[in-house]
Amino acid sequence: MLSVAILAAGKGTRMESSLPKVLHKISGKSLLQRVIDSCVELNPDQIFVITGHKSIEVQESITENKKIQFVIQDPQSGTGHAIQILCKAVKKNEGKLLVLNGDVPLIKPETLNKLLNLHDSKNADVSLITTKKKNPYGYGRVFLKRDLIERIVEEKDCNDLERENPLINAGVYCFNWGNLSKIINTLQSNNNQKEIYLTDTISLLKNSLSLEIEDNGELQGINNRIQLSECEESIQNSIKEKHMLNGVTFINKASCSISEEAEIGKDVIIEANTHIRGNTKINSHCIIGPNTFIENSNVGLHCEISNSTVYDSQIIDHIKIGPYSNIRPKSKISSFSKIGNFVEIKNSQLEEESKVNHLSYIGDSIIGRSTNIGAGTITANFDGQKKHQTKIGKNSSIGANTVFVAPINLGESVTTGAGSVITKDSKDNSLAISRTKQVNIENWERKKS
Repeated sequence: MLSVAILAAGKGTRMESSLPKVLHKISGKSLLQRVIDSCVELNPDQIFVITGHKSIEVQESITENKKIQFVIQDPQSGTGHAIQILCKAVKKNEGKLLVLNGDVPLIKPETLNKLLNLHDSKNADVSLITTKKKNPYGYGRVFLKRDLIERIVEEKDCNDLERENPLINAGVYCFNWGNLSKIINTLQSNNNQKEIYLTDTISLLKNSLSLEIEDNGELQGINNRIQLSECEESIQNSIKEKHMLNGVTFINKASCSISEEAEIGKDVIIEANTHIRGNTKINSHCIIGPNTFIENSNVGLHCEISNSTVYDSQIIDHIKIGPYSNIRPKSKISSFSKIGNFVEIKNSQLEEESKVNHLSYIGDSIIGRSTNIGAGTITANFDGQKKHQTKIGKNSSIGANTVFVAPINLGESVTTGAGSVITKDSKDNSLAISRTKQVNIENWERKKS
C-alpha cells in the first residue's frame, strides 16, 4: 500500500504575499498542484495534503480527486509535527508513506519511482533523496556511515565543520509507515528553531537509505520570488527546447512563454514577445507574433497573427489577423479571411473569405462568405439588458461607419451606405441607407464666446 503526504501548511513569509506559498503558480499551475500531479502518476492508494495557513483557500485550489484527503496542522510547528498529526488522524499507519513538500514543484514521477524501488529492494525503514550542491547553504546536511544515513543536521543547527558537507537533504522521504508511527511521537523541538523536525526520525530508525541523484533543477524548493522565477525559467526552457527539436523556430526564445499543454506544428515561427497559454493548438506553417497572446484556441494551417490577442476561439486555415486585433471567446474565423488593424471580434462566426479590415467591432454576429466589412463598422448588440445577434449574408458589402442595431438580419449581396444606422432587416440584393440629407448653409458665421 502506498500513501502520499504533501506538506502544504506553511505561510511562506519570504514570498511577501497574501497568497499561500504553495498556491503561487509556474507556467499556469500552482506549486501544490504540480506536486499532486507528479504523485498521481505513481497511482497511490491515498494522498494526504497537510494544510494550515489559509487551509480553505488551499483546499479549494486543488483539482478534485477522490484519493485526496485533507489534514489540518494548527499550529504549524515543523515537518515532524505535521506527520505526528497525520499519524493520529489516520487509523491505519501501514505500507509505505511518501512524504513530499508542496513547494518543490519540479519533482519528476520517474525520480519518485526510483526512490520507491530502492526502498522496496532494501526493505528500508526510510529512504530519502539526496544530492550534492556546490553551495548547500539553507539545506539540511546528510551524514552517511557506510551505506546508511547516520543523521541529518539542519542548516541553522550546523557547526562550521558540518556546513562544509555538500550532501543535502532534498526533503523527499519514503517511510515504512508502521515503523515510523512507533517513533514519531518521541520527536521533540530541542533545536534553534523550536520546531519538530521530521529529519530527526533518521537517527531513530535502523535502516535509513540515501538515493543520491544529480540535481538538474527538479529538487529546487521555492522560498521566495527569485526561486519562483528560476523554476519558471527552467520549465519554459524545457518546453521551448522540446518544440524547437520538433521543428518550431523561436526568434527570441527568452521573451516568449508557452504552456505545457500547447501543441505547435512544424515550421511555425514564433516571433518575439509571444505568449501561448492553456490548451492551444497551432498547426504547421504559421507565423505567430510579435507581441501576441493566444489562449485556449485552435489556429489552423498557414495563419499569420501579429500584435494581437486570441481567446477561446477557432482560427481556421490561411487567415491573417492584426496588427492590434482582439479575438474574444467563442469566435470562429473561417479560411482565407482577414481581420485587420484595431478590430474586435466577440462570440461571432465569420465564413470563408470574409474581411474586417479596419477599426470595427463585430459582436454576437454571423458574417457570410466573401462579405466585406467596411472601416468603423459596429454591431450594436447590447440593449442595456440583453445581447442580440446580427446576421449578414454572403457577398455583402458594408459601407464604412455602418452601425447595425441588433437584432437584425441582412440577406445575401446586401450593400449598406457609408455612415448608415441600420435598424431594419434587408432582403437579398438590396441597398440599405439610413442617413439624413446633407445641408450646406452658406456664409455661416460661428458665434464667438
